[in-house]
Amino acid sequence: MNLKRIFVLFLIGSFYNVTAQKDGYWDKERATTKEIIVSAGDRITVKTEDLPVGTTEIVYRVTLLDENQQMANSLVSLLKSIPDPYGIGQGSAGAVFLMSKISGDDKCTYALFSSDANAKKYIDNGKVNDACYAQTESVSKDAKRLSIEKSSCLNANTTTIWFGFESKNWLLKQKIVLEVVPWVDTKLNRGWNQDNKNEIVSLCKTSTMAQKMANSDDFCVCILDKIMKQYRYGEYQKLLAIEKTKVYKDFGNACYNDASISKNVYNDLRTQANALIKLQKYNDAIPKLNTIINAGKATALDYSSIGYSYILTKQYAKAIKFLKEGEKLDDTELLVKLNLAHAYLVNDNYSDARQIYKKYQSQNVTDSLSWIDKTKQDFALFQKAGLPSSDFERVLKLYN
Repeated sequence: MNLKRIFVLFLIGSFYNVTAQKDGYWDKERATTKEIIVSAGDRITVKTEDLPVGTTEIVYRVTLLDENQQMANSLVSLLKSIPDPYGIGQGSAGAVFLMSKISGDDKCTYALFSSDANAKKYIDNGKVNDACYAQTESVSKDAKRLSIEKSSCLNANTTTIWFGFESKNWLLKQKIVLEVVPWVDTKLNRGWNQDNKNEIVSLCKTSTMAQKMANSDDFCVCILDKIMKQYRYGEYQKLLAIEKTKVYKDFGNACYNDASISKNVYNDLRTQANALIKLQKYNDAIPKLNTIINAGKATALDYSSIGYSYILTKQYAKAIKFLKEGEKLDDTELLVKLNLAHAYLVNDNYSDARQIYKKYQSQNVTDSLSWIDKTKQDFALFQKAGLPSSDFERVLKLYN
């Protein structure tokens, strides 16, 4: 029983260990390993190797050695057995695990700086006010894990860290070994940090396609995802302006035609068009409805709306054309039928209009609005708009 429980616990632990692993790697090629000689009682600063794009954490260790001592193993070799920073742990336990097994008798203090200017100040005055981390108690060895979330020494644009050391041996020089290994996030290694992403999204928001939408978030995120997948940020930045324009156009078209996004796009256009019709801005509504129709995404009600708008802008032939298309799409939609009757009527075709008015007069065009009441509402609006109204009374008499 106990063996079974132990085995189950082992499996659970293994599962969490695997699932907790971060998507990245220790960049051993760009690790810093430097042996520094510090004169008695002196201060010195050391610059790390350039940190790779996408560095989100570093581990470092500082080891002071006596003259004839050598490091037993390197920090790089130690990290080979640790798949990600979670394997190190936080706080003193993690530091003990990382520290060298040997060290000399000498001690020093040290501090970390995020700029060369602050490091130079430290050389001059020994103050650590501008340090992003300071070890003010003398140590013969130390180790730390720093992360972008918890340390001001690291941010998305950090390329270098400066270490400042102050010898506490006032008689003899010291030998200090500094080792720094960066952890690189695989996704961020492509150079796409938050600022870079916002740059693309902001540019997308100003595009013609995005401005057609009430909410362009999904559309712009779609473009961003495609650009990030295709290019590293550095590669994207090197594109010519004309090449960037083509990238936006191609990816924009692909995202615009994505089923879920296009549905939202056309719903937005439909909502905007209907709002414009209510405001009697028919000329502004027509292009939006045409966009839906030309994309093959129109419903019978879209054809009804554009036909209605063409009637009120006195483009009767176009109204008839689109309303007939709407009939083909849904022959039961009575708003299409009514608007077609209106279009015939104002286009001086009372005969065809009369047949439609008579045929559906006893029905409702919506669940709460009758055909007759809708006819009266429309005629009142048509008269205000200056449409031909000589036959309006003839039609209304048909309903008696």
